[in-house]
Amino acid sequence: MANIPIWPGSSSFASGSSTPFGFYDSDSEFQIDADKFALFASQRLGYPIVDIELQDKNFYTAFEEAVTTYGNELYAHLAAENYLTFEGAEQSIASANNSLINPNMATIIRASEQYGVEAGAGGNVTWYSGSIDLVNGQQAYDLNSWASSSLNLSGSNIEIKRVFYEAPPAIQRYFDPYAGTGTGMTQLMDSFGFGGYSPAINFLLMPINYDMQKIQQIEFNDMVRRSQYSFEIINNTLKLFPIPDGNPSKLFIEYILKAERNAPYVDTGGTDVITNISQVPYDNPTYSTINSIGRQWVFEYALALVKEILGYVRGKYGNEVPIPNANAKLNAPDLLTSATDDKNKLLERLRAYFDSTSKRKLLESRAEEAKHIQDELRNIPFTIYIGWYVFTK
Repeated sequence: MANIPIWPGSSSFASGSSTPFGFYDSDSEFQIDADKFALFASQRLGYPIVDIELQDKNFYTAFEEAVTTYGNELYAHLAAENYLTFEGAEQSIASANNSLINPNMATIIRASEQYGVEAGAGGNVTWYSGSIDLVNGQQAYDLNSWASSSLNLSGSNIEIKRVFYEAPPAIQRYFDPYAGTGTGMTQLMDSFGFGGYSPAINFLLMPINYDMQKIQQIEFNDMVRRSQYSFEIINNTLKLFPIPDGNPSKLFIEYILKAERNAPYVDTGGTDVITNISQVPYDNPTYSTINSIGRQWVFEYALALVKEILGYVRGKYGNEVPIPNANAKLNAPDLLTSATDDKNKLLERLRAYFDSTSKRKLLESRAEEAKHIQDELRNIPFTIYIGWYVFTK
């Protein structure tokens, strides 16, 4: 096997050829710190007392991976923290790395639209209207037959949301004995634009609770003394109460198509939007913008990676290497164990640090701080001011 050179004790970073991916090669601070880290890591591993069976590229590779890992952990935290804001936005939006996120409720509103559909107060499913020809004396109507003949649909494909079968509004049956008696009051109110109120005279001369009591009296009378207007739908059969009589015309209903409500995808108009967390526009970090706290973590994590690489290299030769008059014992198992333990602890520490700076944790901390301040202020005695007046003549 060829005699492969190992770490000579110094290095010189070359942009474009020193790291596998070159994510940060153009960053001048990364270039400087790459050589500093190589010296730091080699000395932490025992150089120059012992040889380090690595080359400068091994140090640079570990350093690049540590920076990338730091960015991945940071932006995974931010992506999860702000995903409700990002979901549904166009994928073509600019990188979020150095952007202050403006929260919105688009995803929450989109999720709540389903309740608006069921309540008839909006939503994302169209309500259609239709009518059924009423027949004198006929109480039950087959909705399957109606849907097939009128809509060319099966009755199981639609869902009735509202049936307009109710008594005429009580306001239409409101009687005021003082209206239209020749006093000209109705015409007078019309001239002021009050003719559309119920009735125009009472709008000015009676309190509003008088109108409300009169309407309730009419409706309560219908409920007790007359057959109340209602309906029931059982097994796609609509039954009306009371039975239509006289000269009935049409019964209007509103319905939805079940296929539209069951559609799982949001219509985005063909625009590519963010649909999962892997599409949130975070890039690799800019090394020069990482503060000293982050860089210290990067150095420690990169050192753990170097330990791992060196452990694999030394593990190739077994536990002992023969030298003149003795055997050199290699520490590959110790390096690999230490590297694994260090990486796990560093990742746990970083995630705990990011979690402590989440919006929820910061708000909890602020609330706790305010509580302690209030407790402290309660221990401060109140000052009693004694004043006096000076009378002069």
